[in-house]
Amino acid sequence: MQYKRILLKLSGESLMGAKQFGIDANMVMQYAQEIKELVDAGVQVAIVIGGGNIFRGIQAADNGIDRVQGDYMGMLATVINGMALQSGLEKEGVYTRLMTAIEMKEVGEPYIKRKAVRHLEKGRVVIFGAGTGNPYFTTDTAAALRATEMGCDVILKGTRVDGIYDSDPEKNKDAKKYSELSFNEALSKKLNVMDLTAFTLCQENNLPIIVFDMNQKGNLQKVIGGENIGTIVK
Repeated sequence: MQYKRILLKLSGESLMGAKQFGIDANMVMQYAQEIKELVDAGVQVAIVIGGGNIFRGIQAADNGIDRVQGDYMGMLATVINGMALQSGLEKEGVYTRLMTAIEMKEVGEPYIKRKAVRHLEKGRVVIFGAGTGNPYFTTDTAAALRATEMGCDVILKGTRVDGIYDSDPEKNKDAKKYSELSFNEALSKKLNVMDLTAFTLCQENNLPIIVFDMNQKGNLQKVIGGENIGTIVK
């Protein structure tokens, strides 16, 4: 395997599958099976999931909800998604820990860096919920922060698109795909890889980002194996 310890960043929308809202149980199980293959191969896996399939804090203001309150609601949505994925992984026989940045002991362990690292060393999948625990920060930033703290080799950003393009490939059939980019190139071209805070954190810590299509079965293992899938930013 190309990488020993990874952080997998999943969007909340990816859990919807074919649905318009909520969680598709079939998609959860597909992800669980693919993650299990990595664990069986000896890869240490940490996960951060968004909450956009349930609630987005940034949209709260449009509904008359205070932005800070909305962001906390979004954090709770990521915990719900984390619980769903934890359940799927445990059905596959994978030892899993859900750690939350906001303390809710009945649901998951409070986030402590040393404990999280120890879980990874023991071969447990660690799911980080509730973002960073602070409003105004996205789950992209949470992923970059946790990956840096855990000493991960790479961030794998699983999306429904097979890499980074110069324009939206779902709207422009002539969009050009990049196979590799430097951090400076991605910034100068204003490519929307991650939000700027997360992107800068990765750049400063020399943490590569691979964007790939997570919904294509088998892609996760191909990326870990070093195949040229998606786009790498390094």
